[in-house]
Amino acid sequence: MTVNRFHLHLVSDSTGDTVHALARACLVQFEDADPIEHIWSMVRTKSQVERVVAGIEANPGVVLYTLVNEHLRQPLQDRCRALGMPAIPVLDPVIGVFGSFLGRRARALPGQQHALNHEYFARIDAMTFAMTHDDGQAPWGLNQADVVLVGVSRSSKTPTCIYLANRGIKAANVPLVPGVPLPPELFQADKPLIVGLTNDPERLVALRRNRLNSLQSDPEIDYVDLEAVQSEVVAARRLCQEQKWPVIDVTRRSIEETAAAILKLVAKRQGQDA
Repeated sequence: MTVNRFHLHLVSDSTGDTVHALARACLVQFEDADPIEHIWSMVRTKSQVERVVAGIEANPGVVLYTLVNEHLRQPLQDRCRALGMPAIPVLDPVIGVFGSFLGRRARALPGQQHALNHEYFARIDAMTFAMTHDDGQAPWGLNQADVVLVGVSRSSKTPTCIYLANRGIKAANVPLVPGVPLPPELFQADKPLIVGLTNDPERLVALRRNRLNSLQSDPEIDYVDLEAVQSEVVAARRLCQEQKWPVIDVTRRSIEETAAAILKLVAKRQGQDA
């Protein structure tokens, strides 16, 4: 029997981001899988575990959890076993491998990946930088960036910068707009990796039309004229070639895939510099 619609309980002693991301990564491998998600985050007391168990009893389904405290895990495991529901401790295999390799026991402390340490504040700093230097703003700060993205409108510059910022990368972006000169600071910057983003012209036109519709703007302008957009894309590629900036085509890439490609370029550049 094939099941598409089902209950999925995601139980975490922290924000739940880890177990949710893992569930998403697995579920995309199953076409038409349509989970009803029940997210139980910050579960750190026995009374909270009891509420989770009551929710599982009311809506039986698959249970994924990242509880590291044994006193909280055991009642959840026992009750799921009694109900005949699969309960999977998704971090256990990885923690077990690390424990064996490092020759020590895990600390079993919840939420340590969100500790207010240097990496956390670096991400916050990078997020602030990305917002301050979005869409060509504050060009005098471009040389403070780790990465500068250039590209025509609707080539995913802003969301990619935000994603990179969440990885601690200071990213700025500069739009390539016909007839508008680029800031001289862009060509003077020698610290950041400058990357061009491009997109298929027909895809750009579709994205731009949707954007104009949402703004209730005039759709009959060069901004969505296919020939004009094709010229924009050619000019952008020529600029990147002249400046020897690497170019990434985002047409069939998700934001995550684009960011991963940029991070590879960053790592390669750092390796060369080293």
